[in-house]
Amino acid sequence: MSAPNPVLRVTDLSKAYGGVQAVSGVSFSVEAGEMLAMIGPNGAGKTTCFNMLNGQIEPDSGSVVFEGKSLAGMKPREIWRLGVGRTFQITATFSSMTVRENVQMALLSHHRDLGSLASIATRAHVPEADELLARVGMAAQAERSCAVLAYGDLKRVELAVALANRPRLLLMDEPTAGMAPRERNELMQLTATLARDSGIAVLFTEHDMDVVFSHAHRIIVLAGGQLIAEGRPDEVRSHPKVREVYLGTGTTYGQAHA
Repeated sequence: MSAPNPVLRVTDLSKAYGGVQAVSGVSFSVEAGEMLAMIGPNGAGKTTCFNMLNGQIEPDSGSVVFEGKSLAGMKPREIWRLGVGRTFQITATFSSMTVRENVQMALLSHHRDLGSLASIATRAHVPEADELLARVGMAAQAERSCAVLAYGDLKRVELAVALANRPRLLLMDEPTAGMAPRERNELMQLTATLARDSGIAVLFTEHDMDVVFSHAHRIIVLAGGQLIAEGRPDEVRSHPKVREVYLGTGTTYGQAHA
């Protein structure tokens, strides 16, 4: 049962492209400190749903309410300023800058002092940037160029950038894509710790079922643009419709990973 005042509440969200219903009547909520996974086969509507949540796409109908405030008609930048962070499947860091400078850029935007971009080369928000890097385990690499970082470390930098506006909701689109298994688990464990300690609500999409079933508190499953199941990992793992349309009815995830 969801909390009476979740961080994010989505109600009857729908979006069609021509005659194709990409998302149809999807409803769910995310609570503070919760890791909610959104899964589904390719074409299920996950990306469309994500893009409606942070203002990149306008829904045809339904509502998205963040901390009691409707996000209808708001642009991604406005939603970000309210306290909604996002990471992407492909890392979005500036390779020509150092690790610290990437975080400083996000902090300059958060503090609305982009007019002083020249100060990025001096001491703009350095203590705050270093504190964020310490939280994601990248403090020792603050002076390194992002161009030379391993992919897993780039994902940590991107997470620090997403945390720069002190989000209460973090949207993570395929956060472990391209990472080795050990890196995947380390990143998601770090995210879970940040969510718990800071009370951040986390909604993430993910294809790696080991990651999903190991780290999500709850799971929602989309297929054909519709929500077909939701619940705790053990409930979703054994759900007949999920096994049929996503996990497979032969050797299911539940059987192989019980």
